[in-house]
Parts: sequence; C-alpha cells; structure tokens
Amino acid sequence: MPVGTKQRLKQSTYEVVELCAGAGGQALGLERAGFEHQLAIELDEHACSTLLMNRPNWDVRTGDVADTQVWKPADFEGVDLLAGGVPCPPFSIAGKQLGASDERDLFAWAVEQVATIRPRALMLENVRGLSTPRFAPYRQRILDRLAVLGYEPFWRLLSASDYGVPQLRPRFVLIALRKEDAPYFSWPSPAEFAPSVGMALFDQMAANGWRHADAWSKIANDVAPTIVGGSKKHGGADLGPTRAKAAWLQLGVDGKGIANEPPARSAPHPLKTPPRLTIEMVSRLQGWNRGEWEFSGRKTAQYRQIGNAFPPPVAQAIGKSIVSAFDHIELSSTSTTQTQADPLYDLLRRHPEGVSENSLLNEIPPATSEQLGKWLSSLALDFNIDIRTVNGERIFKLGDFRGFLGQEDHFRHEYIEQHRSRVS
Repeated sequence: MPVGTKQRLKQSTYEVVELCAGAGGQALGLERAGFEHQLAIELDEHACSTLLMNRPNWDVRTGDVADTQVWKPADFEGVDLLAGGVPCPPFSIAGKQLGASDERDLFAWAVEQVATIRPRALMLENVRGLSTPRFAPYRQRILDRLAVLGYEPFWRLLSASDYGVPQLRPRFVLIALRKEDAPYFSWPSPAEFAPSVGMALFDQMAANGWRHADAWSKIANDVAPTIVGGSKKHGGADLGPTRAKAAWLQLGVDGKGIANEPPARSAPHPLKTPPRLTIEMVSRLQGWNRGEWEFSGRKTAQYRQIGNAFPPPVAQAIGKSIVSAFDHIELSSTSTTQTQADPLYDLLRRHPEGVSENSLLNEIPPATSEQLGKWLSSLALDFNIDIRTVNGERIFKLGDFRGFLGQEDHFRHEYIEQHRSRVS
C-alpha cells in the first residue's frame, strides 16, 4: 500500500459498459455502488426488454456482443469500468468444460477488449468451474495478457451467502485494475448475516394466509442451493437437476416447477405437500428487493432471466470495492492473487521449441504415459498442441490459444449464425 499518498477527489459517479448484461442483476448492483451505464449489451431479447422496462433511458443493445454491427468497443475508450457475466457453459460441468473449444466462450474475448477500451477496471464473473485445476492454463493466459496490457489482476471465488443473499451461488470473479489504482483494491468484507430461505420468504409464503407458513419457515432454515436458470435448449422453469431438487426438498420446497401464486390458506402442511416457489420468491432469493425490478416475458422466460443473473448485492459489494480503489482510499491490507500453476502448461511454455515425451514424464513426476495423455488432451481443448516425431520420440510444442479473441475466421461465427435462437 502506498504510504503518505493523498486520497483522490471522489467522483459522484463512474461510467460502466456491461457485456452480456442479462436481466440486470449485475447492472443493478453496480448502479447501487455508484456506476452509471453508458451501454448494456445482451443477446436475449426478453432480458433486453427487462432492462429497458426498468431503465428506459439506458442504451441497451440486443445482439451478439462480439458483433461489431451491434457496438464498436473503440467508441467507449476510457470508460471507467468494463464489466460482464459472459457465458458459463464453457466452464461448467453441465457444459462439459470445453473451455476455449466451446463456441460460446467469450471470457478471453472480453479480456481482449481491454486493449481497445483501456478501462480503469475490468470485472468479469463466471461459474466456480473456472477456478478449478482444469482451467489453470486458461487462467494463466488471462493473467499474462492482462500483465502485457498494464493491468494487475485479482481472482477470487465468492459465495452470494457471504453478502447477505439467502443462496450459496459461488461465482469466480476477476477484477483487473490499472497499476495506479490496484494498490487500493481489496475484496469486500463478508456481511455479518445471511437470512435463511424461511426468513427471506416467510412474508411471501404467508401472503394468502397459509396456516402452515410458520412450520414451513422452520423447515427452510438454511440458505438455498444455487438457483439454476438453465439453457434455452432444456426444459422449462424448475429448480435444477436431481441433486438440486433433493436439496430444495430438504428445505420444504418442491423444485419441480414454479408456482403462479403463494400457497392458499388451506394448502397442506409442507411435510405432506411442499410448496413451489413463485417468480417473486426466486427473485428475492437472488437478492432483488420486493417490487424494485420487473421482468419481461412469460413465466419460463422470467425464471431463466432471474436464475441466470448475478445477485445484485454481490455486484454492489464488489462495485464499492472498485470505487474505493478509484478514489484511492487507503487500506489496512491489500489483496493479492494466488494462482494454481499447471506444471505441464508451464513446462511447455518455458520451452517454445518443444519438449520430448520422456522429458515431460521426468519433469512432471509421478506422471505416467496414460496420465500425460489425459493432461495433453485437456490442454488441447484450450491450446493447439503440435506433435512431431524426432528419432522415434514424440516432441510436444505449445501452439496458439484456441479461444475466440475476435478472429474473423474463428469457428464460433458459424455456430452463432446457425444456433443463435438456442444460445443462452
């Protein structure tokens, strides 16, 4: 932390461009933290309608965020914050963790926009999967690129329940700041309290005079599992796969669908017939306050928008930390980034001419040929691996990153053109 430096003159507001803005969870949180939206871009038409329904004066653009016909990053050079919640399937188990080989991957592309926009800060969030060893090489490439661009990065896995949201919802968040602001950044401190599902939803469950609302509230005495918005390709509005539904059932909730109304006064005891959540209840569990945000579309479309959102209180807490860094408010301690190195990627990166199979096996004990093959197959999802044979021995060379960075000939374009209506 710099010593003896003066605190900057605070600005009343800062400007943000938001990529893949969804239905506005991150947008609302950043607004609460003091950011004004210059632009919000989203592919889903229902979500765009939601944004405009709630903030009619915003510049909201519908379309592929990587399409220069939708927006031109250079037009927003110097904005204070570039933020977004780019697609999660490339890093999720449900999406098969294809990373850079997934046509929907926009994480590296979003980082690349820093080179054009030169924001004071970057904020990107994604699923927990991005924090796992599988994506250590991918993360290292991101860190290396940001260093070249003159930014200091910070990674952290955050849980929504640590910020007063009655839901677990772990998200992996990347913050990157210019060198002059980075020493003043610190991750937000956890809230003192997160309400249980029963506490958060009691008034809504009791809205029609349900006789067993008190009993239900005592059963729902923990925070919720992660709400799953789902994909346009699969099903309607329910609370997730089998394991998630079982967790909801432990909280006295039927996760097989979404109700139109709270339980009636004469509805059965929750141990006999657990109630289903309404759209309003789901939005409360995501951190929206009652009546502060409307959602466009029918029930399934509304549920997807809410379920895929970034909880506003979490975005607000992170946004305030970024504002504090901009204002150069001195800290008692600073944040650092600790990354889990991938030995195979590091070794190949240090030897651009290539490494023999025997050398790889010797340098990465206790690797076997079978394990090495699996590691190389995983690495090849994110990077091209060139293989040649010299004197009967295979030589492996790390090639180019496979991810989309804006290339006109990238395989992503054909996929988006053919499947746009199903991309979510």
